[in-house]
Amino acid sequence: MIVSPLRSELAGDVERLMALGEPFVRPRTSSDYWLYARLFSSTCPVALEDGTLAGAVIAFRSQDDPADVYVQDVMVHPDFRRRGVAGLLLDSVRTRAVDWGCHRLYLTSEPENRAAHRTWLTLGFHNVPGDRDVDGVQVLTDFKGAGKDRAVYELPVSRPS
Repeated sequence: MIVSPLRSELAGDVERLMALGEPFVRPRTSSDYWLYARLFSSTCPVALEDGTLAGAVIAFRSQDDPADVYVQDVMVHPDFRRRGVAGLLLDSVRTRAVDWGCHRLYLTSEPENRAAHRTWLTLGFHNVPGDRDVDGVQVLTDFKGAGKDRAVYELPVSRPS
């Protein structure tokens, strides 16, 4: 498995991969992924195995707090799940965050996405306390705007001592 920065020629492949995650992952357009490759490739890694796109992460330095990296989307192709692909990709983002002196990675998920909840906890993220509990998941009301309740997860990052 090779993990590398997103390249613009993979934009269409990433769009098709992200579409496999619906309804929880909402794909952007190929031109969006092309732009991410051109501007944010260091925090948008892809995993390739024998030339096949196994997974992708789209992440950015937070506009709200430059000490944070926001993970927008994580998607692993169904044929490659439960093989550590998400962990490899997020380790790449974490390494970049450490290089930048950031303090945490964070991401959000729909409260009912139980598979994502298990994945984030397994990868060391913790569910940030919210204003209510939905089946054991802490949720923040209107986190992404009116009616867009989200579970928020964070992973502290720091340079190894």
